[in-house]
Amino acid sequence: MANEAVIVELLGNGGDPIEYTVADGVDIPKGSIMQLTTPRTASISSGAGNIPIGIAASQKVANDGSTTLAIYTNGIFDLKMNAGETATVGELLVIDGVNNLAKLATTGIEPDDIKLVLGTALETAGSGSTIQVRVNL
Repeated sequence: MANEAVIVELLGNGGDPIEYTVADGVDIPKGSIMQLTTPRTASISSGAGNIPIGIAASQKVANDGSTTLAIYTNGIFDLKMNAGETATVGELLVIDGVNNLAKLATTGIEPDDIKLVLGTALETAGSGSTIQVRVNL
């Protein structure tokens, strides 16, 4: 996979990881943006409208017998803007594809739908570029 998050700084208690259920048969690279499915299950982000729960703290190898994974929920990460998307410092960012971000305002998602926000842009970024994001879920 590509565009996984890179840790800049873990905040709180080592990034305040939370354990979620994951599918055994799936490979999850460390640094993947994770989305919430039911019940309390995590999977790799896939598109606009996903509910973000954080960043995969370690790699999960497919069919390794493990069905849990720690997800970082509090930190600063280098993440990738989707092609065609830009961000200005302070803007709210949401999932827009596998390990890609978009501005909340350009996705057609209602601005008050805060559950979809992954984090806040800590700098201005151009189309497809890497940006530091404050994740606090």
